[in-house]
Amino acid sequence: MSQKVDLEQLVTAIGDAVVVADADGVITLWNPAAERMFGYAEAEAVGQSLDLITPERHRARHWRGYAKTAATGKTRYGHELLRVPAIGKGDLSLSIAFTVSLLFDGAGRVTGIAAVIRDETARWNEERELRKRIAELEAAQPAAAEADLKVSPA
Repeated sequence: MSQKVDLEQLVTAIGDAVVVADADGVITLWNPAAERMFGYAEAEAVGQSLDLITPERHRARHWRGYAKTAATGKTRYGHELLRVPAIGKGDLSLSIAFTVSLLFDGAGRVTGIAAVIRDETARWNEERELRKRIAELEAAQPAAAEADLKVSPA
C-alpha cells in the first residue's frame, strides 16, 4: 500500500519549522512555520546566512560545527535533539530544539543541511521558573529548620 507523498505540500503544511541551507550556510528553503516562528517572510530569509537566526555570541561555535558537518558528512544531531538559543525578527529571543538531515549530491558531497525546528521558548521559560522556585524553597528550608530549633523546648 504505497502512496506518493507531495513533499512540497508536506513541508508547507507541517507545524514545525523546516529550514534548509546550502553547504555555505545560505538559506535555500524556509517554510510557513519558520515564518511564524522567526518572524521573517520567506522572501526575507531565503538567500540570507543562518546568522539571521543565530545569536551573535553563538555564531563562532555554530559555524565551526556547521563546517565540520559539511566537511565530514556526519552529524549526531540527525537522531539527537539539539537545543540552542536563537533569534527572531526584532531580536526576539527564542529557545529552539531541532534535528538535522544532511543532503548529498551524486558524488556524496554535502550540498545542504536541513533542520526541523520546534520553538521551545515557553517550555524553557517554565523550567527556568521552576528551577528558580526550587532554589528559593531549598534556601528557605534550612532557615525554617533553624527557626524550629530555636523555639523548641530543650
